[in-house]
Order: sequence, then C-alpha cells, then structure tokens
Amino acid sequence: MSDKRKIITDILGSYRRAGDEYLFSCPYCEHHKKKMSINFSINSFKCWVCDARGKNIYRIVRKFGNYKQRQKYLELQGRLDLTEFDSFFNEMNDIEEKQVIDLPPQFVSLCNKHLPLRSRGAVSYLHSRGITKKEILKWKIGYCQGGKYGGRIIIPSFNNDGNCNYFIARSYVGHYRRYLNPPCGRDIIFNELNIDWDEPIILVEGAFDAIVAGENAIPILGSTLREDSKLFQAIALHDTPVYIALDPDAEKKAQWIIKSLMKYDLEIRKLNIGSYEDIGSMSQKVFQEKLNTAEAIDSDMYFLEKQLRNL
Repeated sequence: MSDKRKIITDILGSYRRAGDEYLFSCPYCEHHKKKMSINFSINSFKCWVCDARGKNIYRIVRKFGNYKQRQKYLELQGRLDLTEFDSFFNEMNDIEEKQVIDLPPQFVSLCNKHLPLRSRGAVSYLHSRGITKKEILKWKIGYCQGGKYGGRIIIPSFNNDGNCNYFIARSYVGHYRRYLNPPCGRDIIFNELNIDWDEPIILVEGAFDAIVAGENAIPILGSTLREDSKLFQAIALHDTPVYIALDPDAEKKAQWIIKSLMKYDLEIRKLNIGSYEDIGSMSQKVFQEKLNTAEAIDSDMYFLEKQLRNL
C-alpha cells in the first residue's frame, strides 16, 4: 500500500477497489455505502452521492485528518509545509495591525425592520439589481442620505474579529463618480468573517459581483491579486480551490492571477461569462449554471493554449 493511500485509509477507513479507483465512505455526506471515489494516480476525488469533488486529495486530509497526517501528506506531495509558507510570507510583508475603520456617521442600515421613507430610493436601486432582503441582511447593506457618502449604497466588510475594515460606497442617484472609496488601504480580505477556507472560493471584481456569486465569493476590489496581498496569502496557506470569475475585459488580469496561483499548486477553475458585461449583471441562477461549467485549469496546457490562440 502506498504511503498516501495509507494516510487516506487511516482517515476514511477501509476501501474497495474498482480499477484505478478506490472507493471509500464519504466523510462529507457520510453515506452508508462506499461512494467516495479516489484516484491516486491523477490526484482527484469525487463522491457519487453528494458530488463533493476536487483535484487535490490533500483537501480531504486537511479537512478530516489530524496534524501529523496533514504534515506527512504534504511531505509526500513534495509541497512546502504550511508553516514554511507562513514564514515565507512573513518575510515578504512586515506584520502589521489589522485595519479597522468606522462606517460613515450618516450610515443607515437597511437591515432594520422599520425603515424611514427616505430609504425607498436605496431599496429600489438594490431591487433593480436583483438584490433581495435576504442579500441585504447577509451583506449588512445600508446607505447614506447625506454627508460625504450621501446618495450611496454602503456595503461593509468585516474582518475575522467582526470589525469593519473597509466598505463599498456605490451611488444610487447618478453621481459622476459611481464609487467613492473610503480613506484607507484595500489590502484586506473582504468579509473575511464569513469565508470558509475549506470550501472553494470565488474571486470576482467587486462587491455587487460577490452578492450574485453567493457563498464564499470575495471581491478583489478592482486590483490585481499580488503575492504579497493578504488575500493571496490566505488562499495559499489554506490550499483553497479557486474559481476565477472576472469581467471579460479583465482577461490579462485573470491570466496573471492564474499564473501566480499555479506557482503554489492550487486547484483553479475559470468561468466563461459569455456575453454578459460582468457577474453583477447576471441572475444568481445563471451564475450558478456558469459556475457548474467552469473550466478546470491544467497547468501544463493552459498557457500553451493561450499562446496558440494568439498565433
């Protein structure tokens, strides 16, 4: 028995073999039959009941194994220990205090049960973009009637401690500048408080795109994803699978992000949003359809295909 298979067997229990596939009990849905198919030769897994799947078996080890099993599997993969990643990233950045900011003093939450009449414009704008009360509550959306951010929808971001570390201010009354950024840095993980790093994340351009994308969607706030950014480092440290869902006019940015993530042997899929202007212009149903057909990025073929297309 291979060392990798022994680790998986220690975690999931006994198996039966069918060709190159090893069938285990699924730890995600705990079905009574062995429906988790693992192929060690191509480093992938899939449950035929709950459809849990991935292109890196280490995801199972990380989520369900103990510390020793995780470290041993990483060694067998020839991958850096997570603590080495941590040390490497700390050398790239000086450790600094977490960014904490205040919401505008005129901020009015749209999560309140009873809303003032003057909130109708903000609510109407959100509804016109397909944002319902459910999303308003989830994203803790509000607005400002007056002040510096008057006539703008406010979408706050919260760090792991529950403190506000950024906010989006989008005009709903036709300002020349659609967005007005707060006076602080953008090197944050938007709404990190709600992110589950054990599940795939969806990288999108902005907050309204993230609302459509749903669970575990993170806006990169228009900038590229640098290796020294907090978001990039969190993805690499947690070995999190990534869906790239950027706007069609950001293809060069998407290629740069994919190339950077590949250096850390991460599982990557890329969405094709077709004729849509951006994710925010889709319905949630359409986005899920696109998500289900996202292209898996093969590190050996992706950039070769890009070069051939440009010939």
